[in-house]
Amino acid sequence: MTQTTLELARRFSVAPMMDWTDRHCRFLHRQLTRHALLFTEMVTSAAIVHGDVERHLWFDRVEQPLALQLGGSDPAELAQAIRLAEPFGYSEINLNVGCPSDRVQSGRFGACLMAEPELVAECVRAMRDATDRPVTVKCRIGIDDQDTEQSLDRFADQMVAAGVAALYVHARKAWLKGLSPKENRTIPPLDYDRVHRLRARLAPLPMFINGGLETLEAAEAEMAFMDGVMLGRAAYHNPMILAEVDHRFFGESEPSPSLESVMHAMANYAEREQSTRGTRINNVTRHMLGLANGLPGARQFRQILSVDACKPGAGPEVILRALEAVNRPRLAAAS
Repeated sequence: MTQTTLELARRFSVAPMMDWTDRHCRFLHRQLTRHALLFTEMVTSAAIVHGDVERHLWFDRVEQPLALQLGGSDPAELAQAIRLAEPFGYSEINLNVGCPSDRVQSGRFGACLMAEPELVAECVRAMRDATDRPVTVKCRIGIDDQDTEQSLDRFADQMVAAGVAALYVHARKAWLKGLSPKENRTIPPLDYDRVHRLRARLAPLPMFINGGLETLEAAEAEMAFMDGVMLGRAAYHNPMILAEVDHRFFGESEPSPSLESVMHAMANYAEREQSTRGTRINNVTRHMLGLANGLPGARQFRQILSVDACKPGAGPEVILRALEAVNRPRLAAAS
């Protein structure tokens, strides 16, 4: 199979989500879409520079095209992290300027950096000097009491001047004072029109929209205004929607992956992970709970993957037993 180009893959991407989009999650998502751009969880530049590089950065080649998302605000440290990441061959390097969590703010990275566009621009320049790969930024439309017209234009203009390759824009403000990270995902109102105006003003800079897109129909509607779309929790909690992405966004004519093919691929993957890397089966199955949503037997499917997979001695057969839990009702109905 010819590797999907990064420019094409960006038409649809799965958002980076801390504690969720680890390499097991990405392997699952790649069974469902061959072409979409996948993202790592955010990894801090400090964790890479001062920690276990292999543990933070290794990935299975099947995950490509794959973007590495970094968190940080020290230009030199970000550049060093990228130099350490170079041998792993990521398709793109993305800087997080959108995460509103307390631990991110205390480290002076994430959404709080939208108040310091000059510093972010300095980071982008240092990152670009450290790699030939595209350096991109993921941001919000603003934070707290910022005027989203003036402040977002100023921020984006600084990114363009620094040579950013693309922007991913979450179409909500982040309220760093008064809202929890969970509340910041739903309470600040969505403003897609503001992102559309920014994209029109900065064209031809590639720009991609994120936030509140729950269905592929809603995502397709955004393609009239944007270069691409990014889905996060909707894709995570109901991963089978990704099985339609290649057909809808990339013109793929081959049949969509079936639940059976995905489950068998994940069982084989889990067996390999367990035997070669000592991976616990539940670290793989925890990302698979939504695969059978809406099907008869889905409750037992989830129970097997969440409870049985945690039992001592659990192996990849747990995944195939979960598949049987939804296949039995379907076979009974057909007979």
